[in-house]
Amino acid sequence: MNTIQTPAAPAAIGPYAQGVVVGNILYTSGQIALRPDGTLNDGDIVTQTKQVLSNLQAIIEAAGGNLQQVVKTTVFLKNLDDFVAMNQVYAEAFGTHTPARSTVQVAKLPRDVLVEIEAIVAIS
Repeated sequence: MNTIQTPAAPAAIGPYAQGVVVGNILYTSGQIALRPDGTLNDGDIVTQTKQVLSNLQAIIEAAGGNLQQVVKTTVFLKNLDDFVAMNQVYAEAFGTHTPARSTVQVAKLPRDVLVEIEAIVAIS
């Protein structure tokens, strides 16, 4: 098991790793709209989703992978009314690659953000 830590994504704000690789599978921790310097990117759902996906991409790349190797994501939304806007940014990031995904509305997210996304990635 190898832990992933990259300065290109925000440091963990608790007792967890940005990601963990077991065999050829990377499990990322949920990413919120923190910039790599730890400041909150508190824009709208589009802005926050872009930041979250940028963080995920940095962690995946630090593990030797890319977004095209993502096999599953879980999206946590503060409000499902933001689904369409989040989904558009998500689709742009992944292009024709369509990993499995679950999307749920939650009561509250860390730092009161609008979106959190975690991923499982098959690193080749």
